[in-house]
Amino acid sequence: MADIFEPIWAVGLMTGTVLDGNIDVALLKTDGETIETFGAYTLAPYPPEIRTLLEETLKQARAWNFEGPEPDIFREAEGALTRAQSQAVKDLVESAGLTMADIGIVGFHGQTVLHRAPTKERLGDTRQLGDGELMAPILGTKVAYDFRSTDVRAGGQGAPLAAAYHSALLRSLDKTGETAVLNLGGVANITWWDGGDLVVAFDTGPANAPLNDFMKARGLGEMDFGGALGASGTVDEARLAELTKHPYLTAAYPKSLDRFSFTAAMADGLGDAEGAATLSAFTASAVGKALDLLPRRPKRLIVSGGGRHNPTIMAMLEDRAGAKAVSADQFGWRGDAVEAECFAFLAVRVLRGLPISFPTTTGAPKPLQGGRLAG
Repeated sequence: MADIFEPIWAVGLMTGTVLDGNIDVALLKTDGETIETFGAYTLAPYPPEIRTLLEETLKQARAWNFEGPEPDIFREAEGALTRAQSQAVKDLVESAGLTMADIGIVGFHGQTVLHRAPTKERLGDTRQLGDGELMAPILGTKVAYDFRSTDVRAGGQGAPLAAAYHSALLRSLDKTGETAVLNLGGVANITWWDGGDLVVAFDTGPANAPLNDFMKARGLGEMDFGGALGASGTVDEARLAELTKHPYLTAAYPKSLDRFSFTAAMADGLGDAEGAATLSAFTASAVGKALDLLPRRPKRLIVSGGGRHNPTIMAMLEDRAGAKAVSADQFGWRGDAVEAECFAFLAVRVLRGLPISFPTTTGAPKPLQGGRLAG
């Protein structure tokens, strides 16, 4: 294992809580500290029946809420998504002209079905479906999985885990602390690095989840494509002012959210365009509150995740969060691949026994190793 400190090819897998029907798969050559090569990546669609199964699983997970035995559907969904994601890995590796023998490790995040942040009274809980012990023999390679449980059991938030990767990306770009990385997935999370030893990360508030759910509930499609509906509407400023009083937004970090912590109900009673505009504005306003909490307020946000494709939210980040918002793609990063790349990066850290969560990112009591290794 002496050569493990040399950069190796790793595959990262991520399926977000938005359930857009895709598995994000990315190749990354890394030693878990620096990034040598961005490899191929793809969005591999789930078969429709698995997508339907996962939607039902999320519904049952909310009803279960960590009380009593897990719903039976968890086992069925876990097997189905593990096999589907294993196939996605094989397909990507092959399309890149590599074989599984070239891959040092796979980082398998799994599907978050429920996440509950800790309080003063109790530890948090988190559940990702994904069977690394099943995936490893299917692929014939090592698999790192269950990245969040160790952190949660130690009293951490279990999220966000992207900080180590985001700060590695920032290292080659901006060491001044004037730039932060903002990921707009189902939930939004931010990473700020001072250029030295301090990395701060936390969930800022919702990103795409409430808006997507709002669009679906009103029969307007899967999402607000191109931010068109939001752009055509007027923000209900009185409603927004009330929403931005939510105590989460000014609570001290570390802090994290579940996909359903903020819901489409925030737009109840509003028209379609007005609702889309107001939900978009809330995402941006929540980011603004988050920037106020950082040790130093960054002037620029590098935005990854699906939300960067929404020009309405991107414009509102400048107006309402008071920072220049730039798509990650403009820096040679792959904005759709950052989360999957992150779990390739973290998998190599798991392999090397390096910490993946920290007191200033998840609230862990000390820098913590995490994840389990199969294969």
